[in-house]
Order: sequence, then structure tokens, then C-alpha cells
Amino acid sequence: MSDLEPKPDLPPNPNSNPNPNPTPRSAFSHYLPRLKREFYQADAAVFWTMPVAHRARGWLSESFHASFREMMLHTAAREGLFCPAYCLMPDHLHLVWMGLRRDSDQLNGMRFLRARLGPCLEPARFQHQAHDHVLKSKERQRRAFSVACADYVLLNPLKAGLVKAPGDWPYLGAVVPGYARLNPFDGDYWPWFWRRYQAAREPGIEQRVLPPREME
Repeated sequence: MSDLEPKPDLPPNPNSNPNPNPTPRSAFSHYLPRLKREFYQADAAVFWTMPVAHRARGWLSESFHASFREMMLHTAAREGLFCPAYCLMPDHLHLVWMGLRRDSDQLNGMRFLRARLGPCLEPARFQHQAHDHVLKSKERQRRAFSVACADYVLLNPLKAGLVKAPGDWPYLGAVVPGYARLNPFDGDYWPWFWRRYQAAREPGIEQRVLPPREME
């Protein structure tokens, strides 16, 4: 299947399951439970962590950073996403996505990003599943959101002792299509970002109704 064709990542149709009593998820499953798919769609705001298997190092470079930004732009175009903050650490990646369209789907976006970035990571590889935290309404309030982006994403290099000042780490930033040089530490960044986000977001997208917040 080519990049021009959609790559659906839909859950199996229960009506097509020949086993009327499927085996429940094992307590020893290697896959993390997730919320229902609707929580990753439309205007969802999700903090993602992409661990590298066995915490392998040696792959982080300017070349990988450039490839990451390129693939993030492609993902943004495919799925209608803004990334207000990301940070590449020596053994894992952090990023934040915010959906802009009713058909935005971050699970599809993460599947595409992992598949296209995987070859750039070799001989290391990503852990079999990305971790995520889907933000609740109170976590999406502007002040709480910007603080969380700093605390859980942008300040990681400083907390790890990799730099003396947050802005010294070369592998962090934001991805908003059309704006090549964004610095989340700039004093006017967040007011600028919220204006762009509101302008780009599909009208009425926030009115969707979600099912109960339960893990699958």
C-alpha cells in the first residue's frame, strides 16, 4: 500500500469473529490498554511517549531530528494535527498532538509516524507500543496545558542533567505546518499558538459526545 492510500487502523468487527466467546486480554499481555478509539479522534489532545526498545542509544542526531520533523509534517497533513511541543531524548521521544478536524485520528497518525521513522532509527527500534495520556477537559485549559507541555515534555533534558538551560537542547520544538522555526520557550509562543489553533480548528468540533472514559 502506497503513502497515497489511507492505512486504516480500525478495531476488528465483532460480527466477523467466529469465536462467540473470545479469550479475554491476558494479565501478562505486552500491550497497554487504551481508551476507546473516539478519544484519539477529532479534537483530542494527547501526550505521546515513544520508547526505544531496550532503551537503546546512539541514534539521536541532527539527521534523525530532521527526519522526525519531516515525518511529523506528513502526519500533520494526513491527519489534521498540530504539535505544540516535542522533545527527542536519548532513549525515547515525547510529543503532543492536538486534532483539528472531525476526521483527525491520532492512532492512525502514530501508526504512520512509527512506520516511517522506524528505518531512521535502525539498528535500534521502537518499543512495540507507544504510551499515551489523553487529556481531560481540565487538563486542556490553556494555562494547565502549557505548564504540562513544559513539565512533561520540554523540560526533560534539563531534569535529566543533559543541559544547563532548557533552550540549550537542540532536539525539541513544535510542528505547525507553515511555520519552520518555532521556539516553545519564546515569551509570545503560547498566545501565538492558541490563535493559530483556534483559526485552524474545524468549527463545532468540540461539540462531539464521547463514550464513558474506560480502558479497552
